[in-house]
Amino acid sequence: MNKIKTIISKEWAEVFKNRMVLFTVAFLPLILTAIPLIMLVVMNQFGGDMGMGELSNSGELDILGVRCAGLNEMDCTTLYMLDLFTMMFMILPVAIPVTIAAYSIVGEKATHSLEPLLATPITTTELLMGKAVAAVVPAILATWFAFLIYLIGAWFFVSSELFLLLIDPMWAIAIIVVGPLLALLSVCFAIMVSSRVTDPRVAEQLSTLVILPLIMIIIGQSVGIVILSRELVLLIAVGLIVIDAVLLYLSVKLFQRETILTRWK
Repeated sequence: MNKIKTIISKEWAEVFKNRMVLFTVAFLPLILTAIPLIMLVVMNQFGGDMGMGELSNSGELDILGVRCAGLNEMDCTTLYMLDLFTMMFMILPVAIPVTIAAYSIVGEKATHSLEPLLATPITTTELLMGKAVAAVVPAILATWFAFLIYLIGAWFFVSSELFLLLIDPMWAIAIIVVGPLLALLSVCFAIMVSSRVTDPRVAEQLSTLVILPLIMIIIGQSVGIVILSRELVLLIAVGLIVIDAVLLYLSVKLFQRETILTRWK
């Protein structure tokens, strides 16, 4: 355990010197928090003149189904937007650890700090666990903090009825449970990619491919192809547990420290 703590401390000291990592951890949550709050302000001020009937006629309000029961047209439109904004927060636990994990291996090799680390008696499992935790924890904390700020801000701009729908247990499960599982998935994928390439930029670019399925789900939700529910979110959580377990195993097996040292010289 002490070795893992040492790796975590080392990772945070090294990784956060990188400007791209700092931008991803600090500014991406701020951006994804500011956009929905600004949109809520705009909708509150100009909602009456925004032609809500057109959105209703297009059938997009039917996407929410029973969640719109008892709500007027304006509130239903606002809820539709809030659900999309909330889904955007799922990008954070994927994007942030990908950047950290991708840099933590190939970035260290580029700065010649990986060789001394691999020469220590630490096991591959301990090494990768330390790197994974160092990447996952900032992502989870940034996501939870950004979502909390979002909820506090939304509380001032929506009705109490809408706010209760916004804090639906479905979203609590998504942010608190699915979010960390997504973070672990992205870290495992990034570690596998980072251990096979020799350029930090290539590692980051390839690792970000893991975001694409999440983007597709967000698009599907916006057009009504994917209808999120508590049952579906729980099913996704169970599936991610299985996938994470497999990727963790593969990450350790594919990380051949001796080969990395000889191939990257």
